[in-house]
This record gives sequence, structure tokens and C-alpha cells, in this order.
Amino acid sequence: MSGVDGAFLHLETTQTPMHVGSLHLFVRPPGARGDFATAVRRLMKQRLHLAPVLTRRLATMPLQFANPVWVEDGTVDLDWHVQRVAVPAPGTQAELEAAVARLHAERLDRERPLWRIWVLEGLASGEVGYYVQVHHALLDGKAGVLLAQTLFDPSPEPPPRPRGKARLAENPGTLALAATALARDAGLYVKLARQLPQALQLIGTLFGSPGKAQGGAGKANGHLRENLGFGPKTALNVPIGAERSFAAVSLPMDTLKALAAAHEAKLNDIVLALCSGMLRRWLAAHGGVPKKPLLASMPISLRASGDQEFTTKATLSLVNLHTDIANPLKRLLAIRDAAGAVKSVAKRARGVIPTDFPSLGAPWLLQGLASLYGASGLAGTLPPLANVVISNVPGPREPLYLAGARMTSYWPLSIVEHGIGLNITVMSYAGELGFGFTAAQAAVADAGELRAALLESLDELVAASRPKPPRKRTGTAARALPVS
Repeated sequence: MSGVDGAFLHLETTQTPMHVGSLHLFVRPPGARGDFATAVRRLMKQRLHLAPVLTRRLATMPLQFANPVWVEDGTVDLDWHVQRVAVPAPGTQAELEAAVARLHAERLDRERPLWRIWVLEGLASGEVGYYVQVHHALLDGKAGVLLAQTLFDPSPEPPPRPRGKARLAENPGTLALAATALARDAGLYVKLARQLPQALQLIGTLFGSPGKAQGGAGKANGHLRENLGFGPKTALNVPIGAERSFAAVSLPMDTLKALAAAHEAKLNDIVLALCSGMLRRWLAAHGGVPKKPLLASMPISLRASGDQEFTTKATLSLVNLHTDIANPLKRLLAIRDAAGAVKSVAKRARGVIPTDFPSLGAPWLLQGLASLYGASGLAGTLPPLANVVISNVPGPREPLYLAGARMTSYWPLSIVEHGIGLNITVMSYAGELGFGFTAAQAAVADAGELRAALLESLDELVAASRPKPPRKRTGTAARALPVS
């Protein structure tokens, strides 16, 4: 297990489960027979060997002196991993989201592979809900997209898949575990030492005095400094409990791409601008919009092209959301410049930022810090490093299917922490952009308010982007024109 993956494991507490997930809606074909949950179990049994991440379980180190290792579990209990749950009547979107919020608040059993699937029945629309939860120690957002390629099909008729069977569970001895951890960490210390000079040089370039930077680099560094510092205290930045609220909405990709093209922006800039407008609206009703702009923590993938490893390969950055700017177009342009500077830094630092680090002593240290931070209530007094997490993950472009049923919606769920009670994760799917609002109830009691505010933010940006009709010339203005 990498150092980053291990951190998600050790930072987990009862109040802060560290799994991610996704909620899907499926439409079964006319005349479909049989139970959908049973069909899902049957398919999972056939495909477990295609995704080893689903058969991994934890084997802890002696005295937990370092990160656990992954071993194969040849006895995956699919009756436990794939279950059904009835959505309370009348089965609307609100009941579905509340049911998923309750499931998302439950921690995964560490004695088993760290994933579960829930089939949600009783929806008024006639669709079937499908909620997947996977521990973040297993994968990141892009690896989750790779996993979806195994779980789902590109057509109603499943294509042929390679046959195989799960391997028997491995039971490494105590000495083997200890030797593996020591050898691995020794190699990581050497690697980090080799990267240190390059990392220091990059830091000096980025954060040197503005006068030393010239031209575009100096301007970019100026925009980069806008993202540094602490965020303002808001209703989102409080100590949290285990209870969650969740809401989801899908926006048409064509509309968002048209906005990006109109303002020479990236799709991610539009996402950040919509979230900024949404937060302004929500905060206006919950304590007021701070004069100081909110900061978003934004994961940036460090995964190389073609890398299909099931692990976490990403880093976190800070982006100024410029919530202090009322004009939606001025706010978008400011966000565009700030986010562009961050992306530029991440691109330059891709080979320097470590995606792994030594883990000797990490379980003790991180578990102790997580417990102390949650119990101390410091999240309610310290200024937040970030006010919200916003993540944008490219997803499947074409429709997906499961047991012959067509997927109509793809909404992600993620993690919230003490002091950052809202996570907005966005996933593209089949011409839409699905927004998933995962919130601690202590911060956002009704995540449905965020959905409504996001739709209003979209309407505002679309209206502001329409060409303004030419102003009519008044008589006075006409007389002022030169006469030929």
C-alpha cells in the first residue's frame, strides 16, 4: 500500500469515513425478468478476477508499525457485498438521496475487501438505483473510472470477457510482512532524497520575489499567489459528526462547453465558476457571503497517460473561488486565471510531487492526529486551509449498461472532513456532467439547497453570457454625430 493510500486508511474515524462512491440510475428493458440484485451478484461473480482491487483485503503489520499490505481474498462473500435496500415511499429523488446519504455514512468492514454495492428499489420513476462504495485506500477518481469499465458494459448484451477464477488467500508471516515494509521504505527514502534538489529548485522559482519573474511567468506566479493563504470562516467549516446529506444533479455538457468557448475558458473553469455562484447563494442564506473569497481544495491527477494501476495518484491544490466578486463574468475570468496558474504549477511539478512516501510509524502518527483533531474541536476555531473540496473527473462518454439495463445517471460521492463539511465531485457521463454534493449534516443539513443554488448559478451565467442588444441611438446622440 502506498503512503497516500495508507493515509486515507489511518485518517479514518467514526465521524470521517474515508470511502468514495457513486450513485447510478438504471432503466431495465421492457419485459425484463428476474431480480436485478441477483443479476448483479451473478455478474460480479463472473468478473471478480478482472478487477483484483475487488478481491484485496488488508493484512496488518506487526504492532501496526507501517502500512498494511494487500493480500488476495479467495472467499469474497457476494451475498454480503451486494445487497438490496428499499427506498422509502413515495420513492422520489429526495428519498433516494436520503437513503444513499445514510449508506454513505457507514464505514466499511476492514476484515473484508473494502467495497460494497447496494441495489435501491422502490423508485417512483420505475428506475433501479445502484450505489457503489469503495475505500479511498483502494483507488482515486480516475482509477474508479477504470473500475467502471469492469463493472459495466458498453452495450445491452455483455461482450465476451476473459475467464478466470479468484486466487486463494495469501497469509504472509510476520517476518515476511516486516521485511517487505523495511525494504520498501528504504527504497522510498533514496528516491525522495534524489528528488529533493529538483523540488527545492521548483519551489524557489514559484515563490521567489515577483521582480525575479519576468513576462508570462511573473504574471502566472502572481495569479498563483491569489490561491495561497487561509479561507474565511463559514458555516461549512465546522467540526462534523457521522451524519451525511447528499444531493445530485446533471447538467447538459453542450451548454457548459458553449460557456467555456464563449469565455476562452476550460470546462473545469466553468465548473468552478458555477460552484462559486452556488456558494454565494447558499452562504447568503446561511450567515452571509464573506468579504474574503473562499478557497477550494482541488485534487489534480498525477497519473501518466495509459496508467491503469488501481491506487491513488493525485495531489491537492488550492484555488481561489473569488466569491467576493458579484459580477458572474468577472468572477469567471478571475477563477480562470487562478485555476490556470495552479494547473501550470502541477504540470511543471508532475515529476517532483511524490505519490508515495515511507510509512514507518505512519499508522500511529496519523491515527493519533485524526482522533485528536476530531475530539479537540479545533476545526471550529482555526482558520480553514480550504472552505470546500471541488473535484472534476472525466468519465465515460458513451452510455453504459448492467445486466441489460441502461445507465441514465452517474453521480459521484466523496469524503468530508472536520473543518471542510462539503465536497462537490463532478463526473462526466454520456453528454452530461453529474454533480454530487456530499455534505456533513452539521455543515449542510439539506444538500438539496445546493442543487437549487447551482441551477440558479447556471441560469445567471448563461444570461450574463448572452450578447447584449445594440443600444438605440437617442435624438441627442444622433445630433452629436458628425455630418458628412
